[in-house]
Amino acid sequence: MTSAPPTTDENRGRGGVAGFIARIVEDLREPVLRALVTSTSVSRIGRGVFLAVTVLFFTQIIGLSGAQAAVVLAVSSGCGVVASFLGGWLADRWSARRLSFAFEALGGVLLAAYAFADGFVPALVLAALSGFFDSIGHSSRSAIIARGFPPERRVHARAVLRTVTNVSIAVGSGVAAIALALGTPEAYRGVIAVAGVLCALGSLPLLRLPSEVDAPRRTTTPVRTETGSIDTAAAAAALAERVEWRRRSPWRDPRYLLLSALSAVFGMQFGVAELGLPLWVTRETQAPTVVVSVLIVTNTVLVVLFQVRASRGTHDLRVAGRVTLIAGWLMAAACMVYALAAGLPAWAAVVVLLAAIVAHTFAEILSQAGAWGLSFELADPVRAGAYQGVFGMGFSLGSLAAPVVVNATAITFGTAGWGMLAVIFLGSAAGIWVIARRAAAASDAAGGDSAYSDPAPA
Repeated sequence: MTSAPPTTDENRGRGGVAGFIARIVEDLREPVLRALVTSTSVSRIGRGVFLAVTVLFFTQIIGLSGAQAAVVLAVSSGCGVVASFLGGWLADRWSARRLSFAFEALGGVLLAAYAFADGFVPALVLAALSGFFDSIGHSSRSAIIARGFPPERRVHARAVLRTVTNVSIAVGSGVAAIALALGTPEAYRGVIAVAGVLCALGSLPLLRLPSEVDAPRRTTTPVRTETGSIDTAAAAAALAERVEWRRRSPWRDPRYLLLSALSAVFGMQFGVAELGLPLWVTRETQAPTVVVSVLIVTNTVLVVLFQVRASRGTHDLRVAGRVTLIAGWLMAAACMVYALAAGLPAWAAVVVLLAAIVAHTFAEILSQAGAWGLSFELADPVRAGAYQGVFGMGFSLGSLAAPVVVNATAITFGTAGWGMLAVIFLGSAAGIWVIARRAAAASDAAGGDSAYSDPAPA
């Protein structure tokens, strides 16, 4: 693993913009983080461009109906569910560096190919392939983080990368404004082609990652002697290694599977911001439509400012559980405050919605920090890729279910529906808190060497 760069007392005490810049410069001294930040900053600008124009490109330029556009996006998300686990599984067997590079470069090429799509079928095929390779590359990258940093630096690395992602997507959205302003097919297709090229270029820094981020090579034992006869001892050793490898599968770890499921449920809070909030504001409140953009910008700014700071110490199981429970209470409160905006005068609705998005954003920040810490600390280090793949697959399933759940609760039943969501979020956060506390107690009883406990001891 790559050691963390020294943190001086001077830099730790700095505040404001100078301190923020100093911390970023200090982080970039770390080779693994430097390569990941460089890659993320370029590729996510491309993603930001694409996300900003996707729906309008499908409906206004290609000519898809709203239902067809929804199918295309759903298929992309569905393919990402399968790819999430596969990416981690592959990263345990081959070079995670090369896999991440290949998949993300291919994802960029497929993204650029959208510029030539002229109908439902080409868009559907490209969405399936693009979603698949983007998710498989993301899981490979999670395996890189799991192996490339010491435990106390993994969550920090994820927080830095999430901050960079938010900034880059915002920049990409600004670039996409060119197409939105011009409104011509050529402008849309041009910025989409640029987005794909940027995503492909963003994969290049991954080749500079050190070999330490790859999974340790599995020993290969010849099962035949020089004379050609079967070496029974070697064959038995090879069989034992395969059995041990399968035994360490995350699918045999009930605690980790439950953690992934509960984290997926809480992860539906992203669906509240992406789907529920715009529909609620425009249909049920007197607030002007432009408030939706203000709320999204507020969320992005707060994440950029506080994600890294809020993630400190969450490699500790008890801290991770505690911040997740706090996130649950904040998210439950945000749901009920969103509900209060209905029926209020415009100015009051705006104030209430701003208060709700602040609570929602800090719930998002804390829940992500807690989830990262637990997903790393409770995983078997030997199968880090597969474990991260399962966790990512759970999150993808939550993202896929979020539109249905949010629409079936808050949008359909109003205040009562928001109350249902509040219970769902608080319940999932409480479950994660219980898992974290029990895991910490078990680790203490075992001497505190590792938070991971073998689900099927030999």
